[in-house]
Amino acid sequence: MKAARSTAALSLLLLLLAGCAAPTDAKHPAGPAPSVSAAPSAAASAATGGGAPADPTDAAWAQLMTPMNEQAVALLSLAGQRAADPRVRGWAVGLRTAQNGELARLRPLLARMGLPDTNVHEGHDMPGMVTERDLEQARAVEGRAFDRLVTALIRDHLRQSAQVSRSETESGTRPDAKRLATALVSARKAELAELDQLPGPPGEAG
Repeated sequence: MKAARSTAALSLLLLLLAGCAAPTDAKHPAGPAPSVSAAPSAAASAATGGGAPADPTDAAWAQLMTPMNEQAVALLSLAGQRAADPRVRGWAVGLRTAQNGELARLRPLLARMGLPDTNVHEGHDMPGMVTERDLEQARAVEGRAFDRLVTALIRDHLRQSAQVSRSETESGTRPDAKRLATALVSARKAELAELDQLPGPPGEAG
């Protein structure tokens, strides 16, 4: 039973990673999931400095979460300056601080796994990833349209990052990665609840 649950969780993580093969104009691609061999090998991601070695799930999760947060921070920084509603600006500044706090834990985790602090998904359109096209679109709109775009993109980021992090808590093997994933899942629940309290939900006419 445990093996089946672990396999299902890993399959979910790899399914969400399927966006790697998609073109940048397909925000939610529907292609086949990559094989397990597409993830970094356990040997290549062995820990240096204590703790369990990183298996492909640990490595794939950390290498996905890091650029997801980095791209979200770029959008939140823009929102902190340009959002029309002061409540949206305040929310963006606060969430940017929280996302940077997670990055301050993710980057050392990558180092302990022996993985480079580089965006292995650069140029790919991943579910929940704020893309360069998204950032360009955000720079091109103003007012409430900007606020709606930002909140919609960040909502997707929070939901998807929570989903892949739950998979890490179920099928990962490295204790420090699983602790961070658990904390992230809890944070996302609170962050989504806060987002629900903002004015002008995505899709509202204005």
